[in-house]
Amino acid sequence: MIHYLQEPLLLENRGVTIRNRFMKSAMSEGMASRSNAPTEDLIRLYERWSEGGAGLIVSGNVMVTRDALGEPGNVVLEDAGSMDTFRRWAKAGKKEGNEFWMQLNHPGKQVVRGLVKEGQAPSSLPFPKGFQKFFAPPRALTKAGIEEIIHRFKRTAALAKEAGFTGVQIHAAHGYLISQFLSPRHNIREDEWGGSIENRSRFLKEIYRAVRAEVGEDYPIGVKINSADFMQAGFTEEESVYVIRTLEGLGVDLVEISGGTYEKAVMTGKQSVKSKREAYFLEYADALQNQTHLPVAVTGGFRTKEGMIGAVRSGSADMIGLARPLAVDPDIPRKMLHGEMEDIVIPSIKTGIPPVDKAGMMEVMWYSQQLHRMGKGKATKPRFSAKLSMLLALWENGTGVFQKRRA
Repeated sequence: MIHYLQEPLLLENRGVTIRNRFMKSAMSEGMASRSNAPTEDLIRLYERWSEGGAGLIVSGNVMVTRDALGEPGNVVLEDAGSMDTFRRWAKAGKKEGNEFWMQLNHPGKQVVRGLVKEGQAPSSLPFPKGFQKFFAPPRALTKAGIEEIIHRFKRTAALAKEAGFTGVQIHAAHGYLISQFLSPRHNIREDEWGGSIENRSRFLKEIYRAVRAEVGEDYPIGVKINSADFMQAGFTEEESVYVIRTLEGLGVDLVEISGGTYEKAVMTGKQSVKSKREAYFLEYADALQNQTHLPVAVTGGFRTKEGMIGAVRSGSADMIGLARPLAVDPDIPRKMLHGEMEDIVIPSIKTGIPPVDKAGMMEVMWYSQQLHRMGKGKATKPRFSAKLSMLLALWENGTGVFQKRRA
């Protein structure tokens, strides 16, 4: 049965072969230097993931401009100033012959207060009151501002290719800027960038076209997109299918399915969608089978080898995306491919303090600490107490640690 996960995946448009069906999905590491360059710890972390056996590794979100940071510790690639370090990062992340793609992102208005004075968004609509204490107030982008950000994506993609990354992924999910343009909840523009789904998806389409023109026809480009926002008046499944079919027509090589935003964090499992199957978004992926031939990666909720094999065998998923499990055990792909593991056991991260546990921030911090351990060359601590994790976070960062963090 395991041969379904071992089978290589050919990206036909580029002639690129991914050696197996495991994908390490993006997680925000928060491990950049003060100048937003990769650190030795970040390089060491990705070398460790490469050793873990996944066919495709996707970096945490790399911001396309230093003027828009989603959180402290974001990596930024906007010029050639730190290219030697990026080259070392790329080399480490593909050490064992896997593909290593850089995820390109702009946070839009999903920017932490204190890092920037204001966010940028399709429309000057603030978040609901409960989120305004975390995020800076937004201003609506001008048409010139939109074109400038498209240029930034293009520039970062070109630098990623120069550094040695084997592809890029455009982040259009989880409530970041491209996702904000896609959502009628956040985009109420009345020009060519808003209104119909054709117009709301224009920003993503133009970014793809600009990146493709810059990196050439032999370089893989993927897109991470929501199946839906799961919010009233938000981006719907029907609209998501339309966008994915459009992306296929443009030549996108791989689409990763996720869902939710930081208002409705479905992608973390804290506010999960109802599903009869193991992974969160497989039923949506099933519906895509008759709509597109584009290779699909599904991320979120996979916990058994049987469930992964079933998803690939049925055609629901071409790639199995794993994120948090690889923060605990980076060798899961290798172990499953060699018959050494059947199920993934995820520890319960509970402090016993209801407000902390309900918010889910403690889980993000706990997993972040595991990443930092690997970055130091240490083994992870799957049984590390959530209470001790909280005390460690408070000791190192103070109460500011409870600011909104990325999953």
